[in-house]
Amino acid sequence: MIRPRLLKMYFMMHWVKLAVTFGLVGLIYLAVFGLMQLESFYRNLQLVQIPVWILMGVVNAVVFVFMYSMMLRGGLAQINTKKVKGGHIRVKWDEVIGIDEAKAEAWEIVQLIKDRTRLKKIGGKIIRGLLMAGPPGCGKTYLAKAIATEAGIPFLPTSASEFNEIFIGVGSSKVRKLFKQGRSLAHGYGACIIFIDELDAVGRNRTFNMFGTGEANTTQNQLLVEMDGLTSKEADVIVIGATNAPEETLDSALLRPGRFDRKIYIDRPNQEGREQLFRHYLSKVQFDKSLDISRLARKTVMKSPAEIENTVKESALIATRNNRDIIELKDITEAMERIDLGHKRKRTISDRERTMTAYHEAGHLVVLYLLHPTDDVFKASIISRRESLGVVYHMPREELHAPDREHYLANIKVALGGYMGEKLKFGVTTVGVSADFQQAMSLAHAMVWRWGMGVNGYIGDYNAIPDVQLSERVKEKLNEETQQIIHGCVKEVESLLNKERSVWEECAQQLLKRDELEYDEIIDIFKKYGHPAPGEARHGAASKEQQEDHSP
Repeated sequence: MIRPRLLKMYFMMHWVKLAVTFGLVGLIYLAVFGLMQLESFYRNLQLVQIPVWILMGVVNAVVFVFMYSMMLRGGLAQINTKKVKGGHIRVKWDEVIGIDEAKAEAWEIVQLIKDRTRLKKIGGKIIRGLLMAGPPGCGKTYLAKAIATEAGIPFLPTSASEFNEIFIGVGSSKVRKLFKQGRSLAHGYGACIIFIDELDAVGRNRTFNMFGTGEANTTQNQLLVEMDGLTSKEADVIVIGATNAPEETLDSALLRPGRFDRKIYIDRPNQEGREQLFRHYLSKVQFDKSLDISRLARKTVMKSPAEIENTVKESALIATRNNRDIIELKDITEAMERIDLGHKRKRTISDRERTMTAYHEAGHLVVLYLLHPTDDVFKASIISRRESLGVVYHMPREELHAPDREHYLANIKVALGGYMGEKLKFGVTTVGVSADFQQAMSLAHAMVWRWGMGVNGYIGDYNAIPDVQLSERVKEKLNEETQQIIHGCVKEVESLLNKERSVWEECAQQLLKRDELEYDEIIDIFKKYGHPAPGEARHGAASKEQQEDHSP
């Protein structure tokens, strides 16, 4: 049995079509009735002319509709959205993995939608806007679909970029149409979700000047009005916005209570979340059951769910190209390298260039392995990728959200390891140090100018001060301290490579022999010269501390 609310909703959404249909049927009936009253001669004359009239009418109608649509509003104001019933989205709640904290917050929204009748009974109102913010590929759209599936209500997805048009008023017209459709669905089904992806495309801070507000401001103003409910009846329309941009880039009017006042921050998954993601995506393919999932999760620190999914897909392609039916560890490793480092390139390189590249990368490798407090080496290679002739691929051992001074100093030293490797071995350096210098200089500059990590007493974010308000003396002192950091790191790197010349030479020679060194091969080289693996060194230090604590 069809509910009266659904019939009313259908009439509200299609009354124009129904009126036109009834009108056409009436006109056809009157035309036939009139022809039947004429004499045969005049009746035949009218029948002969009818096709010509129809053809002319069709041509005139097409021209009129085209002009009206393109020059006024109809065609430009169409918005590309399609109603999707909550039960048809089929994104189950259990399928959203790796973002447990965000799921817990979103579950409260689901409960509010399900218990909206009880909420209204006590005088409360359902939330009107929910903002999902976080890095790309972390599951914002997926979570929004799961909310609609779990709540069982219609889902209207769209992108904020669809509202941006050249002509003033077109974007706001699209917003009105979208919310009109949402209110109609909410009237029929009790509630409706409007999902606006990349909200920052229409929600950035508004600008006001003497030349007018512009189309972007007009569109955002209409969005503010619609979310405020000033043009609508009471209807449970929940707007979910997703953005990768920082929250401060959005207009404050969008974030005030009554609009996007509920916020969910979706971050990259932690170790446990990455393990769940690998198990989920590997379950969809054939893979070696002996794979150490926890090790894969440790190798993908700070990776998003989308990046992990892409890694598994790429490894499946690699296994297929190698005529294997299951994915092995080497396939996943190669997939990570291709995604992060790029494809291997076949270049004709002279023996001297190849040797200099080997010592350059060996310099990076030794400094990274022995001095970096937070990162582990993943691979060293002298095979050309993208624009580089070689690479030392490293990654953090665990999530690091607030790096300290030692971390950045270590990054500078690692960047300068290639320069010092070339200089100590050959007495000259190549343009291959350009990217390393750029990284080292930018980090040293930020340490002094932005993060207060210098030692000469200049504390604060000097980039926040307009350049014209900084005296030349202050600039000179800050730049001098930047150079002091660079020179201090150069001296430490030079001392380390001279001290560990044996292991440095061994790494370079092994690179020349094998082209690439994997993690386990690198560990074996350093163990040969008395340097334990980073994990073993930490474990040994911890055991020594425990022994000291229990000593009498």
